[in-house]
Amino acid sequence: MRSRVSVFALGLIALLLMPGLCADSSQNLRYQTVVIDPVKTSIYIGNVLLRTTPMKRSGEVYSADYNARVFPYFFSSEKGKLWITITDDDLGRLEKGQAVFFKGSAENADHEPRRIEGRALPADMSHGKIKVRVFVTQKIQLIFNTTYRFGEGSSN
Repeated sequence: MRSRVSVFALGLIALLLMPGLCADSSQNLRYQTVVIDPVKTSIYIGNVLLRTTPMKRSGEVYSADYNARVFPYFFSSEKGKLWITITDDDLGRLEKGQAVFFKGSAENADHEPRRIEGRALPADMSHGKIKVRVFVTQKIQLIFNTTYRFGEGSSN
């Protein structure tokens, strides 16, 4: 009889804990991928179009490939990888509608480093506005203002 009670108690505890575990995993799944919409910024006598692949989260780091097309200076265009850090606490602030500041880095195909800083301002739990500042050189920085969406992996 005692073993039946113990098994029943363990089963009841597991059922009570399961909704919390499911909520955590669905929350984690929701934030595994973020899509940044393509964005254009002006430069002296031209513009830069920035596109990224959907950003995938591993730990607290989102990573993606990027393609920056410079018009009319096509020889200045580049491709590479970028990484930004968004902690679980940052995601919690986004859920509450609070702005989140982040930092990151990028490296082009020639292994030249780029520093990244930015701010995400949520409209709701799944999307919002994002401002990204890319430090190309000590004197040149590009500022991109666009939108983001969590939980999508196929568009861009």
